[in-house]
Amino acid sequence: MTNEFEILKPGKLLLASANLLESNFKRTVLLMCEHNEEGSIGFILNKPMEFKVCEAISGFDEIDEPLHMGGPVQVDTVHFLHTRGDVIDGAVEVIPGLFWGGDKEQLSYLINTGVIKPSEVRFFLGYAGWSAGQLEKEFEDGSWYTADASSEQVFTDEYERMWSRTVRSKGGDYCYVANSPELPGMN
Repeated sequence: MTNEFEILKPGKLLLASANLLESNFKRTVLLMCEHNEEGSIGFILNKPMEFKVCEAISGFDEIDEPLHMGGPVQVDTVHFLHTRGDVIDGAVEVIPGLFWGGDKEQLSYLINTGVIKPSEVRFFLGYAGWSAGQLEKEFEDGSWYTADASSEQVFTDEYERMWSRTVRSKGGDYCYVANSPELPGMN
């Protein structure tokens, strides 16, 4: 396996290594949205919560999709990823065709008027964040792998298998890692 922290950047997936057992990140797949000299921000893609967006966020009554736990930082904030940067002011393109944030009131209006489909947006409570140099240190310690992101991965609802499928797609020795039990001592 290669030393991958040199390619850490927005638009990459972070895959928790098999030996990262910390409860917030165990077997998670995160989308990196920001990485600079001040730190990093990303969102966990495979931790849907038990309640729906329409139950938790006012103004989004049309979205009968789960709210996702974006990470352990500022869990009193809501963030969103979407495919409609062409009509949402302030959206930041993460990869071609996939955007982060923008004007939330405008998003609510566009969903309620049918311009944007609920399936084109994914909402997150909180985010995963690292201070300057912290994520690079975690890479050096072997806590993360990287992979290229796609809109399909962000909007899939196959949460249970997302981590193993994404790790396996890297090929080689990663196939063994993807098939390893969560608790090797219990095997």
